[in-house]
Order: sequence, then structure tokens, then C-alpha cells
Amino acid sequence: MTDQPTLQIVAFCCHYCAYAAADLAGGLRLQYPPSVKVIEVPCTGKVDVLHLLRAFEHGADGVIAAG
Repeated sequence: MTDQPTLQIVAFCCHYCAYAAADLAGGLRLQYPPSVKVIEVPCTGKVDVLHLLRAFEHGADGVIAAG
């Protein structure tokens, strides 16, 4: 059995919605893979497509904007 490569995921999370949920999950000691990088943003409406593309340019395998 071969080891599968770890996918690098970048998550742009709204401060008031998705980031608060991720923070609560951390407080409850729930775990998510260390390959997920969470970036707190004031609002997902402020995330420009260039931010998403730049994450891919820097090696991300997947990007999500969560609000």
C-alpha cells in the first residue's frame, strides 16, 4: 500500500461565521488535519479572486471561502 500525498487546503473564513465555528471546534478539542490552513478574513465578500488564485500559486491543492 502506498502512502497518499497530503493535500494542502487553504480556507478563507469569515470572522463572524466560519472562523467562529472553527474556533469553537478548537475549544471543543475537535481536530481537523494540519494540512488545512485557516485564514481569518473580515468578510468572505472581501475575498478577491486573486487571493484564491495566489493560494494555488503558492502550492495549495484546494481553496475554500467559507462564510
